[in-house]
Amino acid sequence: MDKTPVIDKIKKLLALANSCNEHEAALAAAHVQRLLAAHNLAMADITASVRPEKADRVETDVARSLPKWIRHLSAGVSSAFDCQAIHHPATGKMIFIGVGADVQVAAYTFTYLDRTVRKLCAGYLKQHAAGPVAGKQRELLRHSYYLGAVSTIARQLQDQKKQTPVTPGALVPVKEGLIRMAMNEMGPIRTMHSRRSYINSTAYSQGQTDGQQVSIHKGVEQTNPPRKSLPH
Repeated sequence: MDKTPVIDKIKKLLALANSCNEHEAALAAAHVQRLLAAHNLAMADITASVRPEKADRVETDVARSLPKWIRHLSAGVSSAFDCQAIHHPATGKMIFIGVGADVQVAAYTFTYLDRTVRKLCAGYLKQHAAGPVAGKQRELLRHSYYLGAVSTIARQLQDQKKQTPVTPGALVPVKEGLIRMAMNEMGPIRTMHSRRSYINSTAYSQGQTDGQQVSIHKGVEQTNPPRKSLPH
């Protein structure tokens, strides 16, 4: 089947995804993700002949103090889409830095997975941590479940990347260079080190199991889309 018409359509959407109009850019990026999944295409199929000139930034709202599972999720998503994720505690923003549609898709995927895992965890706690369960025990179950679910999702994202690489081999160093340049322009970046934590093995295992049911291909539709930063 000739996929040229689909590829041409995606290229037009990529142009819109770089629009300064936040709503237009968000819708275009979500549509790109859906088309890629529906036609079994990778960004490598689209961008093979296009040499990018700069990296872009997309912001999403998160807490000022991030739990370990959110840090793991942002790292897994950014790696899967050849981006970098930086958390600004002072503003409560997660900033994804990437090239072309990669960064929009990464931000949408992160937001979708964040919301999905939270819903799954709420259902788990309602069933297993109701009634007399103490606050600390409930928090341990929550923490363990989140980590288990994210560990499975991160592995699925990496498996997807191996099957359909986001970036053609020749463009990998180009993208990495542009991302490093954008990060350097942001100034010094604080590195966070995760502390060792206790987990409940039962909750962790259930999180792993439930994480297998999460669709990492699903297009993201949300009322508050990630905001694309204006060029600096």
